[in-house]
Amino acid sequence: MEFKEKLFLFLSGIFLTSLVLGNVIGTTKFVNVFGLTVPAGVLAYPFTFLATDLICELYGKKRAQTLVWIGFFMNFFMLGLMTLGHYLQDAQGISGATSTFDSVYTFMVGNVIASMIAYLIAQSIDVRMFHFWKRLTKGKHLWLRNNGSTIVSQFVDTSTVLLLLCFAGAIEWNRFWSLLENGFLFKVIVALVDTPVIYGVIYILKGKIDIAPYDKKGFAYEG
Repeated sequence: MEFKEKLFLFLSGIFLTSLVLGNVIGTTKFVNVFGLTVPAGVLAYPFTFLATDLICELYGKKRAQTLVWIGFFMNFFMLGLMTLGHYLQDAQGISGATSTFDSVYTFMVGNVIASMIAYLIAQSIDVRMFHFWKRLTKGKHLWLRNNGSTIVSQFVDTSTVLLLLCFAGAIEWNRFWSLLENGFLFKVIVALVDTPVIYGVIYILKGKIDIAPYDKKGFAYEG
């Protein structure tokens, strides 16, 4: 297997692991990061956007969008397995934390459904905006398309999932604005921090793999 395909599998692994883990943890715990109060599950999501931006840059729009759809269905696959475990009869005397499992499952169901709706919208926006900026700048200014696409899509993701959870009664409405502000600011900070990481990865890979070039239609070469 070529190095480029191994790297794609590695980035896909980071993306899918972060996505599923973020939904399992969800809003079960809130933590303070950069002075902001955010759900622990949010810590995983910046890695999904870092991975998709790198895949957009290195492999093109089609593969990035395909991965978005795979991630969407893998989360419902995970939810299906959790549902099976929830409804199967407990083996009395063996299970050590049945109540914990059931509590996590009950809390996770609504979170997964809400976050997946928000995720599909936000990630699709991220991929399309990334290539919009790539077309507009004729393949230049990586920092602009990385931050521009991520910041807009993360705002959509954060606001959508909070709205859905508030409508479902999982989060109180009086917490909406503070959670939106903290969650979005956290994602903006991470987007700015990961910019040099993307530049570093692209620099290291120059000469080792063919990077998806810009074309006049704004669609990157699919390789």
